[in-house]
Amino acid sequence: MESSIKQAYDEEMSRLKETLDEIDRQLIELRSIPPYTGQDHTEQVLESIRDSRRRNLAVAQTEPYFGRLDFQETGHSAPSPLYIGKVGVEKDPTLELMVVDWRAPVASLFYSFTGGTDAVSYDSPEGTVEGLVYLKRNLVIRKQILQRVVDTYDRSEDSMAVTDEFLLYRLGENKDNKLRDIVSTIQAEQDAIIRAVKNSALIIQGVAGSGKTTVALHRLAFLLYQYRDQVKAERMIILAPNRMFLDYISGVLPELGVGHIQQTTFTDWALELLENEVKPADPAERLRYWFQTGPKRPAMDDTAPGRIKGSIAYMQWLDKALLLYEQTAVPDADYMPWQGAKLSSATIRKWYDVENKHEPLMKRRDRVIARIKRWQEMELEKVWEVHLKKDYKKKASQKLRDYTKHWTAYTPYTFYKELFAADSKASYLSDELRGAWPDEMMAATQAHLKKKIVQPEDLAPLLYIRAKFHGIHGDLTFDHTVIDEAQDFSPFQVALLNMHTRNQSFTILGDLSQGIHAYQGIRDWNEFSRLFEEDKSSYFQLNRSYRSTMEIIYFANEVLSRGLDNPAALAVPVFRSGDPVHVRQVKETELISRLQTEIRRLQSDDIATVAVLARTEARCEALHKQLTQAGMKANLIAAGQQHYEGGVSIVPSFMAKGLEFDAVIVADADEATYEATPQDAKLLYVSCTRALHSLQLWYNDAPSPLLSHIRGDFAIWV
Repeated sequence: MESSIKQAYDEEMSRLKETLDEIDRQLIELRSIPPYTGQDHTEQVLESIRDSRRRNLAVAQTEPYFGRLDFQETGHSAPSPLYIGKVGVEKDPTLELMVVDWRAPVASLFYSFTGGTDAVSYDSPEGTVEGLVYLKRNLVIRKQILQRVVDTYDRSEDSMAVTDEFLLYRLGENKDNKLRDIVSTIQAEQDAIIRAVKNSALIIQGVAGSGKTTVALHRLAFLLYQYRDQVKAERMIILAPNRMFLDYISGVLPELGVGHIQQTTFTDWALELLENEVKPADPAERLRYWFQTGPKRPAMDDTAPGRIKGSIAYMQWLDKALLLYEQTAVPDADYMPWQGAKLSSATIRKWYDVENKHEPLMKRRDRVIARIKRWQEMELEKVWEVHLKKDYKKKASQKLRDYTKHWTAYTPYTFYKELFAADSKASYLSDELRGAWPDEMMAATQAHLKKKIVQPEDLAPLLYIRAKFHGIHGDLTFDHTVIDEAQDFSPFQVALLNMHTRNQSFTILGDLSQGIHAYQGIRDWNEFSRLFEEDKSSYFQLNRSYRSTMEIIYFANEVLSRGLDNPAALAVPVFRSGDPVHVRQVKETELISRLQTEIRRLQSDDIATVAVLARTEARCEALHKQLTQAGMKANLIAAGQQHYEGGVSIVPSFMAKGLEFDAVIVADADEATYEATPQDAKLLYVSCTRALHSLQLWYNDAPSPLLSHIRGDFAIWV
């Protein structure tokens, strides 16, 4: 056995040297050619090709590949070793393929093959290719050094590893302050999502730690490779929950050699399109309200403004208002710029209703007014008397100004504001429309809009009005849209984004069990799927969690089950065992000293990232202040923060979603903080599932009822 391992290692060392020598040789040659900066089109194309090769070879230079698959295609006499890496590498000048790009069709076998002696197949541009797999091997290469060789299948032994040793090895690594690619450990169910067809809305329900965010990012890289003639990176967009999360995932696409994809939040994207005419409400104030503890906790039901304004019913309400505006926008009176010149209201209405019907509302207005102006100029041409012409021209200019004042040129904000204004005299604001929603919501919206302040749920309506007023130009459309943490989006937001996205090409991902923003999000994925054509959407479910140990996953599942009658899905862990979850009583007077001691102990065990989680922002601020005064360096994560620094972090539970840490301490797992409600169960579940290797829950007087009777090999009460 030892000799066969050594033989495999020596073989791979030889192959690695050959590959690195070829990469180095090509890089030296390419870098010796001065970059072309002239105007000749042919030379520009050639320089673009050279630049792409330089960048790809630079990616491959330190870690040229991570896998090997020995595959014998039907009709061939022997298997060929295929080395799979982040980018493809060809031998120059023979064009022999030394490394296969992980996105290439044949590379799909590396991810989908799960063992057995039967023939396998993959789809290529030329059709289905069949054959036999003889060897599947994982390799770890770091900075050109071969560190690990792991065979997960060897046909000569007719065996597939019971547990994926390589996967467990990668999962056991500690995390830093950035999300990393998973290109070397993509699992079969993840690969099916990554390689799904472009023109379809993929809805992915993924449990905590299932890799759904990383899968979505790899899908973007695949789409750019597979559909390179149809999509462009700069016409793709990732919508993330906050700027800090964008910072956290910022390293994945560059690692995959992908750049120029738009990465933003829905709020930032919306404000830019609205030309910052409005200001967003303070996110911290909003979160303090929704995540407060005690008897004043707000009800997160369908009466919440976010649920109302995020509904398709609300979009239809806007449609009614816009239709009434369209029907009454044109002034009823004839237009008479001077005595004897008359343009009938019927003619103007025809220009508006018939000849420019295809144009958006404000463009129709502008076109009709421009046509009135042209008619006016033509009428002036008929007047020969110089003094009359001068007098008529002056009168006409004033008349046109008066006419346009009666035909208001709304912005999305001014129109929306008028919908809520109690003293508005606009004819399109019928009593039926005014009375459609709760008075309290109408009054609160009116008060905010007077100050040009909007809540997050007002942004989709404003953008919808903008689209109806001005249309959606080509530069505002996307080839593909990714929505992360989509359970916190509304149907209205997704319907709006569908207007901006070609061919309904979406990757929509989230976890209903982490739907902690129930005051604005969805309860069921059908709220999204029904927005797309029946054959234009697909649903995937990822139940396997790769983030946390078995003990942490089992514990978190128990927490969720105590608060929800029917969880969307319970996570299934990979076989990676660790320490049991510790639940312990820590008196408030001892909390800071115990935190210091425990954090230092964890750091002494080579734990790189530690998070102390508490429910409210105020509680986190107090803990951070006390720890800092005690001499411990820690980062406070607050609403609106843009960067995650790693190390020791103090985080409100609602801000931790999407992040992961080597160790987590939940500092306030008390009965008063987390009650046995669905909302609190989701919030505590989010807190628990942030931990990769170590999880502790501390309480002061009495533990949360969500923790009651959680016993077993995976939990210790101390």
